[in-house]
Amino acid sequence: MYLLGEQSALADALINRLQSLPAQWLQGLEPCGPALELEATEDLMTQLSGDQLFLLTEGVITGYIGARALFYWQEGDFIGLLRGDDWGDSRLCSDGPLRVTPYRRSDVLQHLFADANRAEQFLQYMLGQVALLAHAVAELKPREFRSTNGFKRVEAGEILIHQGAAADHVFVIIDGHAEAFVDGQKVGEVPKDEIFGAMAVFTGEPRNATVIARERSTVMLIPADQFLSMTRSNPKIAHSLIESMARRIDQLNRQIIRLSATPSPSFTGQSGHSRDQIK
Repeated sequence: MYLLGEQSALADALINRLQSLPAQWLQGLEPCGPALELEATEDLMTQLSGDQLFLLTEGVITGYIGARALFYWQEGDFIGLLRGDDWGDSRLCSDGPLRVTPYRRSDVLQHLFADANRAEQFLQYMLGQVALLAHAVAELKPREFRSTNGFKRVEAGEILIHQGAAADHVFVIIDGHAEAFVDGQKVGEVPKDEIFGAMAVFTGEPRNATVIARERSTVMLIPADQFLSMTRSNPKIAHSLIESMARRIDQLNRQIIRLSATPSPSFTGQSGHSRDQIK
């Protein structure tokens, strides 16, 4: 997926990172039928089976949200992962002929989630697609009305999540590093590529930790409603994410047990945040 028009360096870097993933996932997986030759169309998804996913091998597809063209897909992109009900008033069009290779959706998902690395890459790919779309929509609005959806650059010491706050986004660190604190006590690291903030989105509860950038970082922000829509339409994504969070919780519990056995001084972060300031 590429965004139409001028785009930020952050979006460009993410696009380049995501572009090569579909071909890697499909290695070892056979198509469910011969390649399809399609003519120019104003609504591509009406011509494609809902139980299949498609690798675009020839042509260019333009994505519209409302009446505005915002992005396009080209050879090597995977079509059908995000459908209209995942992104409101959207449609895919083509001004020329297309060639796509079909894969059964259930076979693709089974193939992806049979391997932990593929499953993690797929989750990041899906979150990246949603973040790019959110970024594109935000760019359509006047600057004073733009949301924080999409991407954000933060400085060392900047708070990404406040403990006790409402959960309106899920985050992924694209570049950099952060740390998690509960009641001012450090409980874990949040490294590059880590997905965080999803548990509170799932449960609807307030944030249970504060997350602070340890260094200058770039984060991807996915709106909570779009994240939930994506997981509802792709239940295996939710299952994989819950497994990942369960492992993370187990690690944090072990660390808390160790910390509780050894008295430790109050934390003062790189930016000078005291224990009281980050609660």
